[in-house]
Amino acid sequence: MSGILSISSIVLPHCCTTSRHIVIMAASHTTNAGVSFEAVAIKPPSHPTYDLNGIIKLALAEDAENRGDVTCMATIPFDMEVEAHFLAKEDGIIAGIALAELVFQEVDPSLKIRWSALERMEIMFGRGCSLEKFMASHKGRAHSVVVAERIALNFMQRMSGIATLTKAMADAAHPAYILETRKTAPGLRLVDKWAVLIRGGRNHRLGLFDMVLVKDNHISIAGGISNALRSVDQYLERENHQMEVEVETQTHEEVKELLQYAYQRKTSLTRIMLDNMVVPLPNCDVDVIMLKEAVELINGQFETEASGNLTLETVHKIGQTGVTYISRQHSATFLLVMLFFHGALTHSVKALDISLKIDTELALEVGRRTKRA
Repeated sequence: MSGILSISSIVLPHCCTTSRHIVIMAASHTTNAGVSFEAVAIKPPSHPTYDLNGIIKLALAEDAENRGDVTCMATIPFDMEVEAHFLAKEDGIIAGIALAELVFQEVDPSLKIRWSALERMEIMFGRGCSLEKFMASHKGRAHSVVVAERIALNFMQRMSGIATLTKAMADAAHPAYILETRKTAPGLRLVDKWAVLIRGGRNHRLGLFDMVLVKDNHISIAGGISNALRSVDQYLERENHQMEVEVETQTHEEVKELLQYAYQRKTSLTRIMLDNMVVPLPNCDVDVIMLKEAVELINGQFETEASGNLTLETVHKIGQTGVTYISRQHSATFLLVMLFFHGALTHSVKALDISLKIDTELALEVGRRTKRA
């Protein structure tokens, strides 16, 4: 059963002809909806051009256009005040609280909020109120709650889904680290990468500007892996840039060529990607011999990243090979993380099931009927 505070309902006049119910709830220690990232346990990644507030405004604008919420305007008195609750309907990790608060602040700074769950908290379906959000003040308008509801939920559900699978992957991958890449939803990169950080994952490069990542197409155009890395070293020295450099390899021969290059001269190389060196086997198993041999060749001289054929079932075995990171190039399932899971962490997201309800008793009744409460 949900541990929601007791609710009393009173009748208020509406246009002097009909009556409407307003939900009132006693609460203490409420705070205004603003949030400072300095007070957030896990801060969003720092990006030089990303405007998080701009993303929120765009999301609200695409939802309401210039007319606003016509259903809300037609059915809810403009000055009605309500209290609403976010309810989680399945196990998972809560993420996106700070972002949800920014959404509510953008819609109506007068809304007041009290959280009974914390960012990064694990919630258990059917064991108490998974998540509550309290909005009640003389300035807390029902219009504002309903207008902000879907956008706040969209962010929270996506981030919570990513954080939930990130934790599962990170736990299984130990001692290797989980990491996502640029395979994020367009416009939501910082949001997705933030969710990964919230529950134990790590971020790969933010974009094309903050890390050199030499992949197979670069190598083919440059005329070989040594030529490609030599060009990188010359470019960074010429431009006086200092940043991490990763080179993708697909064979032991390419690994040996990189190591020979690094032995003969000073290089900016910091990490070697071992791509598709995990061979899939029947019954969801994998052969990691080639990967393990590559890790042994490198022998700790550089960070290593395993990429390809990663699932929740295989990640533990891959993590035991000695690689530093694991990543996934693509995903046909809902996997979100990348044991350096290139892309799977944020590329294919199963959102955590969260809803916002004003009539919580009815919501719980329906939930019990559908086995979701």
